[in-house]
Amino acid sequence: MAIATPGLFRRCAVTGLEVDRSAEKLIKFHAVTAVLFLAFGGFLALCIALTRWEAVHLLSASRFYEFVSAHGMVMLIFWIIFFEMAGLIFGSTILLSTKMLVPKLGWAVYGMMLGGSLVATWMMITGRAVVMFTSYPPLKAPALYYAAVLVFAVGAILGCVHFFINIVGARLRGDVTSLPLFSFALAAAAIIALWSLISGAAALIPAFLWAAGLIPSVDPGVYRLLYWGLGHGAQQINLAAMVAIWYGLASLTTGAKPLNEGLSRFAIVLYIFFINMGSIHHLLADPGLTPWFRNINTSYMMYLAVLGSLIHGFSIPASIELGLREQGFRKGLFGWLRRAPWGEPGFAALAVSLFLFGVMGGISGVIIGGPQVNLIMHNTLLSPSHFHMTVVTGTTIAFMGLSYYLVPLIFQRELVLRGFARWQPYIYGAGMVIWAAGMGLAGHWGVPRRHWDITFSSSVFPLKSDIFENRTIDVFLALLGIGGILAVIGGAMFVAVIVGTVFTGKRSATPYLGKIMADTFAPVPVVSGASGEDEATVEKHKEHEGFETPGALVLALIYLALFVGLYGFSWFELSKLPWGVH
Repeated sequence: MAIATPGLFRRCAVTGLEVDRSAEKLIKFHAVTAVLFLAFGGFLALCIALTRWEAVHLLSASRFYEFVSAHGMVMLIFWIIFFEMAGLIFGSTILLSTKMLVPKLGWAVYGMMLGGSLVATWMMITGRAVVMFTSYPPLKAPALYYAAVLVFAVGAILGCVHFFINIVGARLRGDVTSLPLFSFALAAAAIIALWSLISGAAALIPAFLWAAGLIPSVDPGVYRLLYWGLGHGAQQINLAAMVAIWYGLASLTTGAKPLNEGLSRFAIVLYIFFINMGSIHHLLADPGLTPWFRNINTSYMMYLAVLGSLIHGFSIPASIELGLREQGFRKGLFGWLRRAPWGEPGFAALAVSLFLFGVMGGISGVIIGGPQVNLIMHNTLLSPSHFHMTVVTGTTIAFMGLSYYLVPLIFQRELVLRGFARWQPYIYGAGMVIWAAGMGLAGHWGVPRRHWDITFSSSVFPLKSDIFENRTIDVFLALLGIGGILAVIGGAMFVAVIVGTVFTGKRSATPYLGKIMADTFAPVPVVSGASGEDEATVEKHKEHEGFETPGALVLALIYLALFVGLYGFSWFELSKLPWGVH
């Protein structure tokens, strides 16, 4: 049973970490709220997918746009940021075995975020604020909507500040010296979050004043520029948090340790300085920005952030390979990969997240992030296909994978429906692959995004209505619908496991976490990504001859070849356009 510590702490009997009970309680509230928003957003996603599937066309036009507006905010902002706030609290207190400072600030953060998110969601879903995720002027919502989003944003900003208060407090007390890699990556996510949320607030405050009648207008160009600091920046918060979880899941399930922790930290720093430059790819057709400004941000500056992702993309599989080879799985080039713990939900989530984010999300993001190819792709279904591969498959599956371990530990309950958990990442990932393939191919054929009826059958204007009426596009949109159904089933499996564990799981101070590595929760926890190697391990590495991770190197070279091939193919497609690009 757990060892109780006098006062407001308990010692976890599984990990040996000191758990601040006030931090633990706050994590529970953030996590449960996040999962509830995920469940609601999944319902909206299913309805939207069955509407874009023209053969079904489930929703009316007005309801479709209400659901699309709410879905974007609920999934990209509310579900993700509530979960990340739980992660920030965990990474700045429990993982460091230190206390949470100013607990009242933490609860104020949660209250502001909850109140703002509920009001904003209610206004969108009831048709009072149907302005889409971006709420571009001249679309105008009631002032209450902007106020609600601003309250949420200010709460999230204070949550990031609270994270740094806890970190600084731990450093000053001597509880921690160098931040473990997990917390270091979360610190990067918090820095990016501060920039993004402040940028979003700078866009929304004038919109609020305009909606309240206090100023006559809002400059649409300035609004778009500031807003995408939030809109795109929110995805980059996810990226840094997801990378932290990748390293953590690799350590938990395979005993992996970063090959070069300094290089991994350097790659995370690249995110801080350059990742938000990619926000400009949303404005590549905006006449208010010069070509030089657009090109330098979306090409050269953004590529430095891409370099950071490529470093992680090699480091994590290589660390997994090294960890498994040290366990004796040394046969052949990929013997370690065949013997990997594919039946462990954490490893399954890591593998699916890493592969789909890198292959379908990362490559497509670089391709459509450049100014030339972007011109023919950005307002088609290719664009949401890309960012769903990053946020919905990459980030969300990684968050799901970590939940299978942290929820039993934080709530002190046995995980229920373990069979569901074992298969859930694969079912969810397969559904998203089918969905993204259908949506991406439809976008390649020119099908527009955010459109209720691509046949224009109900248009009051004399538009040509048979542009997209062909069997090929019908098949693509059917794949979109079928994949959406399968992905929602996978998402429902996750919600069932987590909600079932929280409310019906058997109480246990030592919940069974599956086949995790025995040294994961050492005094310097490997789950944090910290090196912490003893002298014997260091000498063992010194004696090792030959290249240590040949399998990961081959996989990286295959990935780079695919990257170059798809990038070149996109330019070939661009060259076939009948109009010139100057």
